[in-house]
Amino acid sequence: MTEHRPWRGVLVATALPLNDDLSVNYDQYAEHCAWLVRNGCDGVVPNGSLGEYQVLTPEERARVVETAVAAIGGERVMPGVAAYGSAESRRWAEQAGEAGCRAVMLLPPNAYRADERSVLAHYAEVARSGLPVVAYNNPIDTKVDLAPELLARLHGEGHIQGVKEFSGDVRRAYRIAELAPELDLLIGADDVLLELAVAGAKGWVAGYPNALPRASVELYRAAVDGDLDTALPLYRQLHPLLRWDSRVEFVQAIKLSMDIVGRHGGPCRPPRATLLPEQEAAVRAATEKAVAAGLA
Repeated sequence: MTEHRPWRGVLVATALPLNDDLSVNYDQYAEHCAWLVRNGCDGVVPNGSLGEYQVLTPEERARVVETAVAAIGGERVMPGVAAYGSAESRRWAEQAGEAGCRAVMLLPPNAYRADERSVLAHYAEVARSGLPVVAYNNPIDTKVDLAPELLARLHGEGHIQGVKEFSGDVRRAYRIAELAPELDLLIGADDVLLELAVAGAKGWVAGYPNALPRASVELYRAAVDGDLDTALPLYRQLHPLLRWDSRVEFVQAIKLSMDIVGRHGGPCRPPRATLLPEQEAAVRAATEKAVAAGLA
């Protein structure tokens, strides 16, 4: 962990274990957070899209953050605080601070295709919570693109300290470094991990360590150290799973892999449907191959 930049390293966007009746299993979630840290991860990001925050009640969402903090300490917890309104996102950031967290992750406005002025105002409002903000650029799902020039402006005005980059365009890493050299780039999609690590990423907001933390952490550490002899073969082995992180069914896929390796992934809340038989077979085969290779 880095004391003043707790978003550095491997932070797992945690899947949320649900019971068969779709209630949240907080005890299993606490155990999962602790298990991830024991297996080399630096922290967790609760209430991201992998954590199904959109279908949680406010009470559940707050308790998820408090559960993670109680399990591993607030300095290791960076909650997602996305909401339709800036005031609501700021309230979630304040709740995170009250729970003991040291940073939050924030999508741009995502109820509509926001213009640049709206994006700037949104991040300025949440930054007033007093916690460092890591932006989350996901133009695929939000339809708002935090281009390098906009990120540099957000950073220059003091609104963000890092960015989780999920555009899939690894060329952006170099432009971001030119325009805002002090802005920390975080890998936002598992299947471009090696490319962004080599380009200078300072962290990884990760999906597949939910199921395979040790191998994932080994891959990340080797990649950021430039040890391609270790990283590249491991990346090739894991890529059939890592690419699911960029697919629509990423939550279901990662939860299935968790179930296969003996963790509790469990079901998803509607409207997420179960995987199609051919999707389940593909995830199952890739996971079992990783297990057979000693990566679990």
